[in-house]
Amino acid sequence: MTMPYIQEQLRNYDEAIAGFKKMGDSAGVLGRLGHVYAVSGHKSEAEQILLELQKRATEQQVGAYEVAFLFAALGQVDRAFEWLEKAYDQRDTGIMCLKLDPALDPLRSDPRLANLVQRVGLPQ
Repeated sequence: MTMPYIQEQLRNYDEAIAGFKKMGDSAGVLGRLGHVYAVSGHKSEAEQILLELQKRATEQQVGAYEVAFLFAALGQVDRAFEWLEKAYDQRDTGIMCLKLDPALDPLRSDPRLANLVQRVGLPQ
């Protein structure tokens, strides 16, 4: 079985969804599952996962990065940056993927992303 991350990039969304569902319910896995739902047109499923991750991020301070890229996939750019700032403040480990994560591609042209990359200390 090919990793669901690869299936998502190949736009084999059904396979990616099935793979992510088998991986558990960590914030990272749920975020990726929600992202696949969002980019494949399953908005209600993505929004359901988004609500779960927002709750977790508030209660446990985990998943702010995943909330951010889900908002990006749903076209809510300002909300995505709001949650990227939370991820930064919480020192969410996902923030280290800012430059490489394809889930953030909808934000690439926004100068706020370059500013955040600089503050995190990633190479330009």
